[in-house]
Amino acid sequence: MKIIGGNRAYSAIAICIALVQLSACTRPPNNSPSADPLEKINRPINSFNNGLDTVIIRPVAKGYSAVTPQGFRGKVSNFFGNLSYPVDIINAFLQGKFEQGFQDTGRFALNSTLGLAGFLDPATLVGLPEHEEDFGQTFSVWGIPQGPYVVLPILGPSTVTSAVGIWPNVQVNPITAWPQSSVRAKLVIGWTIETRERLLAVDEAVRESFDPYLFVRDAYLQNRRYLIFDGNPPSSSFDDEFDAAFDDAFEDEFDSESNSEADTGFDEEI
Repeated sequence: MKIIGGNRAYSAIAICIALVQLSACTRPPNNSPSADPLEKINRPINSFNNGLDTVIIRPVAKGYSAVTPQGFRGKVSNFFGNLSYPVDIINAFLQGKFEQGFQDTGRFALNSTLGLAGFLDPATLVGLPEHEEDFGQTFSVWGIPQGPYVVLPILGPSTVTSAVGIWPNVQVNPITAWPQSSVRAKLVIGWTIETRERLLAVDEAVRESFDPYLFVRDAYLQNRRYLIFDGNPPSSSFDDEFDAAFDDAFEDEFDSESNSEADTGFDEEI
C-alpha cells in the first residue's frame, strides 16, 4: 500500500479497516486458492516481514511517536507527502487526467514554496486537494490486470502489476531518487519511520483479527480497487449489500464523536 503524507493516508487506512471489518460480518473470508494463488509463498514472506517489524521498525516508530508532539509529526508527514508528490503528478498525466495533473502541479509548487518545503499545506486551503496516483494504478488504467496478490520482502503487500510499478515509482520519487546517497538514505529512513508511525493506529485491529494475513490482504486489495477506480469502483452484489452497513457504522461513529465533543466542550484537532 502506498502510504502518503497528510490526512488522506490516515483516512485510507481507516476506510480499509472498516471495509474489512464490515465485510467479515457479511461474508465468509475469501481464502480459496483462486483468490490468492501465491498464498503458500506469501505467508512465509509475511512472517519474515512481521518479525523484522516487531524487532526493529515498530519499536523505532513507537519511540518516534513517544518523543515528538502530534503537531510536529503532522508537519513531518506533510513534508514527506509533498516531497513524493511528483509521483502523483506524473501518473495523473499518464492516465489522461490533465486537469488533475495541472492542479497537482500547482499544489506541489504552492506547498513547496509558501508551504515551506511542504511542512505546511496552504494548497488545501485554496482548494487544491490531494490525490493519490502511482504506476500500478496507471497500468490498470491502461488495461493491464493487477494480477494476483503478492507479499514482497520488506516492502509488504502488493499485486504483481503494482510490484512492477515500484521501479518507475522509485525513479521519479525525489525521496528515493535523490542524487546524493547520504541524503537519500536519511530521507528513506525518515520516510519509513514516519510511515510506520501512522500505521501504529491499526496495529490492534490487525492483531485482533482472526487471521492477520487475510485481514491485511483484503484491506490492501480493497484499497487498491478503490484507488484504481478513483473511489467509485463498479458495483457488485456484495457492494450493494454492504453499503448500508458501511454508512450506518460511520454514522454511528460520527454521532458518537459529536456527542463526545458536546459533552466536553472542546474540539480535538487531528
